[in-house]
Amino acid sequence: METNFNVPQRQSPIGVLVMFANTLRHYVKAFWPLLLIWAFRSDKINATYAIVGIIAVFVLIGSIAYLKYLNFTFCIDDENDEFIINEGIINKTKTTIQLNKIQQVNINQTLIQRLIGVYALDVDTAGSTNKEGKIKAISHELALALKAKLIENEKNEKVTTKEIIFDNEPPKIATHPFLEISFLSLLKVGLTSNYLKSFGLILTFFFTIYHNLKEVDYNSYIDKKINDFVSSSAVINSISILIIFALLVIFVFNILRIIIRFFGFKITKQSGSLLLSFGLLDTKSTIIKPEKVQIVSVVQNYFQKKLNILEMKIQQATGDDHKSKKAVIEIPGCNSVESHAILKLLFEQIPQKGVQMKPNWRKLVFTWFLFVFMPVTAFFAFGNYVEKSILEFANYTIVYTIFIGLIIFFGYRNNRLFVNDNYIIKQSGAWDVENQIIELNKIQAITTSQLFWHKSINIGSITLHTAGGNIAFQLGDYEKIKQYINFWLYEIETSNSNWM
Repeated sequence: METNFNVPQRQSPIGVLVMFANTLRHYVKAFWPLLLIWAFRSDKINATYAIVGIIAVFVLIGSIAYLKYLNFTFCIDDENDEFIINEGIINKTKTTIQLNKIQQVNINQTLIQRLIGVYALDVDTAGSTNKEGKIKAISHELALALKAKLIENEKNEKVTTKEIIFDNEPPKIATHPFLEISFLSLLKVGLTSNYLKSFGLILTFFFTIYHNLKEVDYNSYIDKKINDFVSSSAVINSISILIIFALLVIFVFNILRIIIRFFGFKITKQSGSLLLSFGLLDTKSTIIKPEKVQIVSVVQNYFQKKLNILEMKIQQATGDDHKSKKAVIEIPGCNSVESHAILKLLFEQIPQKGVQMKPNWRKLVFTWFLFVFMPVTAFFAFGNYVEKSILEFANYTIVYTIFIGLIIFFGYRNNRLFVNDNYIIKQSGAWDVENQIIELNKIQAITTSQLFWHKSINIGSITLHTAGGNIAFQLGDYEKIKQYINFWLYEIETSNSNWM
């Protein structure tokens, strides 16, 4: 039976449990420091009051979840070609999305949604970094029917009747996957990538806990334990052990993060597009349309090169360059053959590196001055004039200088811009070497800059703006840059590409 989306629809009644879980998660996220302190001091809290308080909180959250479900409706206005979502308890919100602005329609499923048997549907456009339309709890059949209806009404897409039927019949979509990322490949990716990101997440987590515990008045016993731990750690001062422990934690954390996020990663060809599905706890499904791809990045480090694996990142149109990284679609653990096949599907050929442009040697000197000379000078100045005790660690400045110096050198050596008649490829990175690929007709704007003291030596910088983010190249040959800009602007003006 065909659903009439012209009439306002509600989510599945059992979706109240999803609303409840999401509301509870938001409150826990907001008040977790207080909950942590309360847990430590639970022996001093009356059990009856605690139980009554917990029941009252659950009743309140349940009421909020039910009101969210009751006030949430969605429909399609065929007359105005709009997708409309109404929501809100006290402050009512009406979200109107033009059907021809829809960029993607994704069907996802979290662990809670999987247990309950419902799906989430996200509607994304090129005008914002956030998902403009979010439906959190509908049946699979309704999600597929709504997705087909929204895609059918995209005015910028040529969708045939065959494709619509294809979307409405999920069993027929599941042809042999074009690419499957094995568990072993995910394990390799977890061992060889994102060291700094994992370290930053772990460090942020522990610092956040420590900071919140210090901000709140808590039991003196806990205070003494924390101070004893910090003092003993400072006394031990075993750098080598700490480094080994940190590396082990980072490796384990990174492997778990990669496996949980990308488990069962599959790519299937679907009517000229790529259908990606992945996730262990949260199952996600998204479609990549080649004409809407803005930037494709191929990332590989030394270890990954030896293991014949690499990572790909695909950026489609977003509304804010500062937040566009959140919208990046990642493909982990594919080999060179598979990556070439994906590039052929996205670009109809494998982009080749053309004429090479290198940054001026002054970029290397300036970066070294900023990140090596200035910090080391500040360290010794602080030690000589403010706190002489830190000079005991002066030997570590040698390690810092060598380590950061090598990163800067390899980063400079890998910093290149390659140009041919159809593509621009920006290469960068010290350890993880990234090649960002854009088509000339995807460039929206070009910004050039030149400091007045660079005019005499003919160097300058360029930034290429796309709907999926920006690519910048600094301190290159300015005359050559201007020559390319004239050619690129001509290509942009004469192109009839429709990528929106």
